[in-house]
Formats: sequence, C-alpha cells, structure tokens
Amino acid sequence: MEKIINFLKSKNQTIASMESCTGGLFASELTNINDSSKVFKLGLITYSNEYKEYFGISKDTIKTYTVYSNEVANEMAKVICDLAKSDFGIGVTGQLGIKDFNNNNNKLNTVYISIYDKNNNKYYNYQIEAKGDNRLQRKYFIINYIKERLYEIFKQ
Repeated sequence: MEKIINFLKSKNQTIASMESCTGGLFASELTNINDSSKVFKLGLITYSNEYKEYFGISKDTIKTYTVYSNEVANEMAKVICDLAKSDFGIGVTGQLGIKDFNNNNNKLNTVYISIYDKNNNKYYNYQIEAKGDNRLQRKYFIINYIKERLYEIFKQ
C-alpha cells in the first residue's frame, strides 16, 4: 500500500473506495500507512443494496445485472470518485463464502472489481475468484489483487 500512497502523492492525486464484500478492508489497509490522509479521501462500506442505492447506485442496474456484476462495480467506482472528488475510485462487490441466493446465478466467491480513472475517464474491470480457507483470507486475496492492479495502472 505504501507504493500506492507514494505514487499518488508524487502525482498529487487521490483515491476513494466503495466496498461491499471486503467490508472496508481496502480502506483500512490503506490508512495503516503514514501519509495516507494526503491521498485517501473517502471510504464507504455499502454492504446492503439499500445503501448502495442511497449513495447513487442505480436500482435498475442492480435489478438488470444483479448486485454482483461489473456494472454495479463500475457504478460504485464512479460514484465514490465523484462523491470524494478523487482521481481514482475503487468499487468492489461479490459473494464471499455464502450459498447463492435470490437467483443471482453467481458462483460462490466471485468478486467484481472496478477501478475508475477519472482523469482518463476509463474503467478497469476484473472478475476474480477469491481464494482462501476462510472469509478473512479471501478478503486479503481481493485486496492484494487490487493492489497489484493499481501498480499496473500506475505504470502506464
């Protein structure tokens, strides 16, 4: 996470996150690093659809694609970026360690990640299978995956 903070500081850029299945772990890990306050603007945990919608995720998008989708992750990333007036927004949604319900037709531990780059108006989308023996290990798997993708994006 230190590399992320140092990169953002060097470019005078900021980041924000809207997390669901990771429960704020990205924000927590980022804020464990000194000087994170210079680049991290806002973190929201929108675990329920009600609060995803409250903060601006379209009810129609959730209904059409399900809450576990790239489309919802994209909206989460863009909404948090706009709310925080940040350069990058992270959106994370998925199912960790529970049985499928509500006919969402998604596999167990499938996670959708969107990284929105406001300055280039570009979305980076990832669909992954979270690995780990328990929920916390799967969350860390996701966070490490996001870190690696951010490093790749920053190198461009």
